[in-house]
Amino acid sequence: MEMCHQNYHDSPGYPSEKRLDEGPVAVIECIQEIPCNPCESVCSFNAIIVGQPITNLPVLIEENCVGCGKCVPVCPGLAIFIVDRTYSETEAAISIPYEFIPLPTPGEIVDALDRNGIPVCKAHIISVSNPPRNDKTAVIKLAVPKGYSDIVRNIAFGKFTNALAATFRQS
Repeated sequence: MEMCHQNYHDSPGYPSEKRLDEGPVAVIECIQEIPCNPCESVCSFNAIIVGQPITNLPVLIEENCVGCGKCVPVCPGLAIFIVDRTYSETEAAISIPYEFIPLPTPGEIVDALDRNGIPVCKAHIISVSNPPRNDKTAVIKLAVPKGYSDIVRNIAFGKFTNALAATFRQS
């Protein structure tokens, strides 16, 4: 059940279905017109444009995006993801920003959550990157069934998974 009413597909930072099917690409789900442009500043490929005024929503120039992911950890709103629908025949890879501890480990099976924090499927962790340049925002790459590539935007595991299960049992 998707309770989020915002249609992210209408955002100027959301790539076309055609581009999503071609390989890794940034998905920018920024919907607030606030003064912010670190994504534009960090992009070496001129694939993200905020321009003037600085409160513009970021625009993805999808033909310039190579899916490098440098924009993911710099977004203070945690609103940028890398989606790769070409990861395998049955799975898509999604790189998400993650600011919780502990971090998951590669190979771990986790609950994949939608934008509202509701578990929608299982995912396995492909990699975890947390270099000093990311300023404590780790980037977690996970694999999910392809049909969930537009839905999954976070994860829960360990004690958080148990807390989620208890919450849903009560509702």
